[in-house]
Order: sequence, then C-alpha cells, then structure tokens
Amino acid sequence: MGYREEFEAIYREHISRAGSAELLAWLQTTDFFVAPASTKFHCACLGGLVQHSVSVYRVMREKHFDPEQDSEESFAVCALLHDICKAQFYKKGYRNYKNEETGQWEKRLFYSIEDSYPFGHGEKSVFLIERFMRLKASEAIAVRWHMGGFDEAARGGSFAVSQAYEKYPLAVKLHLADLESTYLREKGTSEVPHP
Repeated sequence: MGYREEFEAIYREHISRAGSAELLAWLQTTDFFVAPASTKFHCACLGGLVQHSVSVYRVMREKHFDPEQDSEESFAVCALLHDICKAQFYKKGYRNYKNEETGQWEKRLFYSIEDSYPFGHGEKSVFLIERFMRLKASEAIAVRWHMGGFDEAARGGSFAVSQAYEKYPLAVKLHLADLESTYLREKGTSEVPHP
C-alpha cells in the first residue's frame, strides 16, 4: 500500500463527521498527494506531503494515543490534515547541477514556494479544513500550533503557544509527532538536491 492509499484508508476509517467526504474530495483535486512536504528538507520529493502526513499519524498514534482520553477521529484529523496548507503551495522548477562524479551538467527538479494565500501556516490549515468540516477547539488549537514557536519566532514571539499546550494536550502530542517525524524518521527522505 502506498502513502496515498494509506492516508485515504486511515481517513475513511476514522474521520466521519459532516463535511469530511467533501474535504477528501477537494484534496483529490489539488496536488496534496503529489506535492513535497518541504523545498529541501524533509520529504522534499514527489508525494512527500502525504508521506509526512501518514508518518505524523503513525508517530502520534504509536507514542501518544491514550484510549481513555483521546479520540481516534481527532488524532486522524490533526495528523493527516495539519499541513493541508501546503496543497497548491509548491511550484516545480528545474536547475542545472554539476554531477561531481561525471563532471556533466544535469537538469534536476527543485521546488520553490508560491503561496497564493499567505495566511500563516497553522492558521491556513485550520481555515482550509473548516471550509468543509467543523473542528473541535482542541483540534483547531493543535493544528494551529503544530509548529510550536517556529511560526511565532518570525513574528516576534508569543505566549499563546504555552497557553495552548497547557490547556490542550492534543496540541502537544501533534507537535511532538510532527517534530519526531520531520527530524528523526524522515531524515534522508529528500530526493531534491540542495541548490
């Protein structure tokens, strides 16, 4: 089973609230299942975004799921859709790179960012999800703050992330799963050369 098939199977098994079918149908009209997860870091390859989303789900479910406190649906919603903002976000291009082994120049794929709706990373994901289905407060907070303070550092910082993590354990669990997936499990999955 490929990452797209696994994503869709998890989605259909665990997410059933009103609007979820329409959201999945919309995702299928975008580049979500073929887009990279980044331009040159983790999963910077064809299908990297769906690979990353499934990886975050696996880590989150494996390491942080408590059947007495957690919801299967909330875990699936947050993990699978936290980076929905990256659909229609990357632009393909080609650059010439010198192959050090052969000395020949080769044309290679690279990705750049072309954000047509620069709303903010977590905020944009929440906005896109809610165009189709309602999020619980804990899910919206988790998706909004899945990057931790990385987003806020560029804007001068905020104490809101600390308050979010204190009040919503789901947000902490998503953030930890995203970090582990990105920096530990997906290391070396970039197929796009660094410029």
